[in-house]
Amino acid sequence: MILKTKLDRIMNNSYSNIGGMLVLKNGEVQYENYLNQCTAATTFHVFSVTKSIISILIGIAIDKGHIKSVEQRVLEFFPEYGVKRGEKTIQNISLKDMLTMTAPYKYKAEPYAEYFASDNWVYSSLDLLGGKGKMGEFRYTPIIGPDIFSGILVNATGQSVRDFAQKYLFNPLEIPIGNNVVFHNKEEQMAFYNAKNIKGWVAGKTGVNTAGWGLNLTTEAMAKIGQLYLDAGIWRGKQIVSSNWIMESTKEHIRCNQLRLSYGYLWWIINEKEHAYAAMGDGGNIIYVNAKKQMVTAIASLFIPKAKDRLKLIKDYIEPMFENYEE
Repeated sequence: MILKTKLDRIMNNSYSNIGGMLVLKNGEVQYENYLNQCTAATTFHVFSVTKSIISILIGIAIDKGHIKSVEQRVLEFFPEYGVKRGEKTIQNISLKDMLTMTAPYKYKAEPYAEYFASDNWVYSSLDLLGGKGKMGEFRYTPIIGPDIFSGILVNATGQSVRDFAQKYLFNPLEIPIGNNVVFHNKEEQMAFYNAKNIKGWVAGKTGVNTAGWGLNLTTEAMAKIGQLYLDAGIWRGKQIVSSNWIMESTKEHIRCNQLRLSYGYLWWIINEKEHAYAAMGDGGNIIYVNAKKQMVTAIASLFIPKAKDRLKLIKDYIEPMFENYEE
């Protein structure tokens, strides 16, 4: 109880935008708390945590034979897409290049206004893929680019991203997901960023769900995803995603020197020796898994710019508190 009171105090004093936190050890809840008028039922826009969910869906699609392997070229999934004359780089970009954020793009700064105004976010991303940048160099793309994964999933499975995710991931984990959220103007989009407890998954005008942001989850849902990965893809005796995919997607493939972290397949690699990795989203949303310590930490947050580092909170306070904790 003393440890939990201390953590309550740390959260209130230094991490004031946290809405919910769940800490699991050996699959058992060690700590659960909700702040800022949030509850266990509150859903949060988890921003780039969405990317790691997409990684899971790509793994499931490979498990089911919809996608042959990560070595497939991206354009194999878009036979109708016309490559502009003289463009060669895009033709060689593989699914693996995109999963590891090592594919080049034609822009220095993401052209958000043009992208959001376009009628087809997948094609807009394809139009910006390639160029003269070097293959194999880490380049994190927050929004423009990941939607190509959504297009791949739709074309490979013949289902919407949401329907595929609902059937093979969310339903087995008993995670409720609302309907598609479609913006009709910039004001609606800004309201979505700042709102509390909006359910659903953002989709563009074509109905294709976003892959880099836009998913809403409860804190418990985030913890379930972490526990699924900690348990090698098994949930209540059923293999949801293969253990091979989990191992491959949560090991280092490339280094991000700017953040001093490594990257897997749309997962951040925190500590390879402890097999610790995380799905991280803007505003301080995180699903953190430490296989060696058999711990999962899910933190859902209300959006603020430049939120305080959740990894520091987890590594400096939460892991030491609960590593050997017993009620």
